[in-house]
Amino acid sequence: MLKEGDLAPDFCLTNQEGKDVCLKDFKGQWVVLYFYPRDNTPGCTLEAKGFTKNIDAFIEKDAVVIGVSKDSVNSHVKFISKHKLKISLLSDPEHKVMEKYDSWIKKKLYGKEYFGTQRNTFLIDPEAKILKIWKKVKVRGHVDEVMLTLN
Repeated sequence: MLKEGDLAPDFCLTNQEGKDVCLKDFKGQWVVLYFYPRDNTPGCTLEAKGFTKNIDAFIEKDAVVIGVSKDSVNSHVKFISKHKLKISLLSDPEHKVMEKYDSWIKKKLYGKEYFGTQRNTFLIDPEAKILKIWKKVKVRGHVDEVMLTLN
């Protein structure tokens, strides 16, 4: 289990432009790394739009916002286009990065167990250490919480 103060696990995943994006690419910057279940679902859309609405404030703090889900690159392209998102979305179809970040978990619905994405956010400092972890994020007000922590 990752905890605040740990070095953030490095990763490389493909973004909506088909380019590989690695955590090490952002050394010296703040990284808001958030994991979400699925493109175009109500909560995930609200969260992505919230980060997009505040993207200029994050940029002013020298922070990049990166969302990760198991959706395909093509799904991310459509999601970004449909909602005019200004954040980077990474595709993790094999949930390898989600596993590294304790965001691929066993869930239960109607008595059946399955694995899925837990909505978590990690604030990573310019030295690649985890400053703050939000687990089981409730979308409303979350972007403001992240921004307050950055201030």
